[in-house]
Amino acid sequence: MSGHFLIVEARFYGALADAQKAGAIAALDDQGATHETISVPGALEIPAAIAFYASSDKRFDGYVALGCVIRGETSHYDTVCNESARGLMDLALAENLAIGNGIITVEDEDQAWARADKSRKDKGGDAARAALAMAKLKQDVGI
Repeated sequence: MSGHFLIVEARFYGALADAQKAGAIAALDDQGATHETISVPGALEIPAAIAFYASSDKRFDGYVALGCVIRGETSHYDTVCNESARGLMDLALAENLAIGNGIITVEDEDQAWARADKSRKDKGGDAARAALAMAKLKQDVGI
């Protein structure tokens, strides 16, 4: 499916964000979809940014959420992982939004690179493909 998508990237880990975005752009380009990108400070800000755009006059067929949460020494990791995922799911359900969740949650930087790298696990590309699939499903059911 082609269409127009918004990539929302958390820039907390800039190099990892760049790698995830490269995968997402390649997946969208491969399907002939157009895209715009905005940046937010961290994963917790992604759901709000999507909500802002979904409520605006700008129209997108779907959204690609990209970020990385690496476990640290405090329980903040659990809060960021759970609340960012919950925020995205709440938006998808309440607003009928096609969202691909590419917020990776890992124990360390090695795991993060394994998932972010387009030539390895390509979680940015996976998130874009999920957004494309959900946008197509929305179109198929007439929403």
